[in-house]
Amino acid sequence: LPMAFRDANARRHIGLQQLSSLASTGRTFLGPMKLHKFIVDEITNQSSLICSAARLIGSLDLTNAAGQLLNETIQAQNKEFKTGVSTLLFLVGVWSSAVVECLQQNIPVPAIVSLMSEGLSSCCERIQCLQIPIPDVKRELCSSRVRPKAFESKTGQAGCDGLTNPWNLPCFQRDFSATKEAIPINSCSHQGDDCNFKKCQVSPLAGFGSAKPALASVVKAVGDKSPPVLSGRGVPASSCLTRKLTHSRHFSTPGKSRFSSQQGNFQPYWDGMGPSADLCGCCGLGHLAVALSHGNQTSVKLLQSIAAHQQERAECRGSSQINVAGIATCCVLGLPESYSCVSPGFVTLVSPEQATVIKHFADKTLRVLLVDGDLTEQYRHLGFNRPRNVRTILEHPNPQGGRAGDTWLRRMLDILMSFEVNLVLVKGNVCEDFMERSVSSGILVIGCVARDVLRAFGAATGAQAVTYLSQLDASCVGNGAQAELWKARDGRALDLGELIPARIGAGGIDLLTVVLTTALPSKAQLLEEQFWTLLYRLHHALKDGKVFPGGGAVELLCLSHIQALAEQPGPPGNDKAMRELPSPWLAEYKSIVLQALGSGWKRYLSMLLCNTARASSELEAGTLVDHHLQTAAACGSPSAYILEEFRRGGVLRSGSDPFPDQVTDVKVCDNVAAKTEAWRRALDLVLLVLQTDAEIITGSRRSQILNSPMSNEFMFL
Repeated sequence: LPMAFRDANARRHIGLQQLSSLASTGRTFLGPMKLHKFIVDEITNQSSLICSAARLIGSLDLTNAAGQLLNETIQAQNKEFKTGVSTLLFLVGVWSSAVVECLQQNIPVPAIVSLMSEGLSSCCERIQCLQIPIPDVKRELCSSRVRPKAFESKTGQAGCDGLTNPWNLPCFQRDFSATKEAIPINSCSHQGDDCNFKKCQVSPLAGFGSAKPALASVVKAVGDKSPPVLSGRGVPASSCLTRKLTHSRHFSTPGKSRFSSQQGNFQPYWDGMGPSADLCGCCGLGHLAVALSHGNQTSVKLLQSIAAHQQERAECRGSSQINVAGIATCCVLGLPESYSCVSPGFVTLVSPEQATVIKHFADKTLRVLLVDGDLTEQYRHLGFNRPRNVRTILEHPNPQGGRAGDTWLRRMLDILMSFEVNLVLVKGNVCEDFMERSVSSGILVIGCVARDVLRAFGAATGAQAVTYLSQLDASCVGNGAQAELWKARDGRALDLGELIPARIGAGGIDLLTVVLTTALPSKAQLLEEQFWTLLYRLHHALKDGKVFPGGGAVELLCLSHIQALAEQPGPPGNDKAMRELPSPWLAEYKSIVLQALGSGWKRYLSMLLCNTARASSELEAGTLVDHHLQTAAACGSPSAYILEEFRRGGVLRSGSDPFPDQVTDVKVCDNVAAKTEAWRRALDLVLLVLQTDAEIITGSRRSQILNSPMSNEFMFL
């Protein structure tokens, strides 16, 4: 094959420049006030809205080696943590530029690699003092919520934040077995000093646990026109309505006011959820979710409903973790975002023909079958001991398996009908002909069902998954499933044309579906990504057992520590590679390389300040960062200064904030493992590209390279 060779380790280093250029596209994704981007498919001309670095890089046509390495690094971070991707992308860009500047000063590559690696390791050890245990975070956040200033608005009226306002909580839909009567609220025992309120837990489903007397409820006499009052507090519920500044009728969070001009005297439709929710967010989880949300209020309220439901099961398991495997999502188009809710069971989109079958299933108990694979004639599994990292994308040109033979169709339908199966949940694709035949036979077949959903139905109904229908026997069929058309919170079943939402469940199933509604198709995937990001932030915070103070606190301490290391004589650590470096290198290059490493965090903080409108330019933001660094150094203990600033309302605050009267008790937290791993992956990628000395291109691109402006850079082999 023709091959071309290009020197990649010249002084300007092509690979690092490519990394810096690609990373610059995600600068506006830092911070809570992200600027969205539209991705337009040139082939289909369809567009989608994104604010995720993972989707941005994954959507680009990356033809160079550095870009492909960047995509692999970002996808690995996103797969493991679902957060920290924007930080990783930004640091890749700024550290690539910093390394190029070091190369331009003729600093040897081994010195850059060793000093930067050891500097990052030293910073990761230094910031351990900022880690805050989860119980301390809950106690701090709950206590800050009950301070008087948190409930006093500018006009002197009592108010509530978006979390403790019961009218702002999303509806939790009732289960199939629930009645239309009001469901009592379960009490939650007071545990330690985690919260200064008496806690109460909502029992959203009638079939889960026994009902206990309510500790707090909305008290209002029949026919009384006065505002409802929260019992035990004497605060009018209407006064808990918060004011929100909206900039667009499409992209802003919908208002939650019960006095909408379009809805008249609309009363919130709780659909089985008591109006008085856990005022401290399920023993502090609600406040922790707010701290980790970084401004994503809609997902916080959905997550609070999930935590309220899962808490009872978690106590039975003796675990405080969020069960991520028991949560699914479904995007429903055509409704306002205020209709988003948490629904028990599995909500999915079906065709109108399948919806007709579901209507015939009303009030019937279904026999369910689970298929762990494709339901097509040509499907062959990879073996029962499947390789963990192997996934079949497409076995045949037609993903539906082609036009199946009548013999196979009749045989498969006969098997299902002989075991009286009404519902089939399939992990993979379903043959189109089989889908049509099953509908005409009154059998509901749902394809592309997640493996965790199959496990939940298997545990609830006793069904055992099979790979082929020919393996089916009586012990594999489960009982107790139910199906109905999904209804919005006002009780309407939706007919959205091509796809109709339906809900499938079973008694005692440990599965919740977050139904995300929007009127904009381009925003559906964005809402789903935002929810999963927050869910995994909370999951990893509980798994780590600790969090970092957010808002730039950790990066500020790293920057302070790097400056101190640069001024100290000797190597920044005891690494063997550092000891092998010549002493003149350490004396000459240590300060320059460490300052280059620290410049990445300084530019990170500056961009964070600009994106949150706390600085009008990077120059002003850099001046503010320098001021905080000087103040921290003057205090003698930078970590103590940063923690104190965090407790006072946030690091890097200044008198020029655009909202000086904003309540400062809403603190921001970051994940420990996700943040430090994003740093390491970013630096490892930059140093890997730095140490790449050549780019060898194989294939039939000789004429293309010869005609390109860069032809003089290549040598053909």
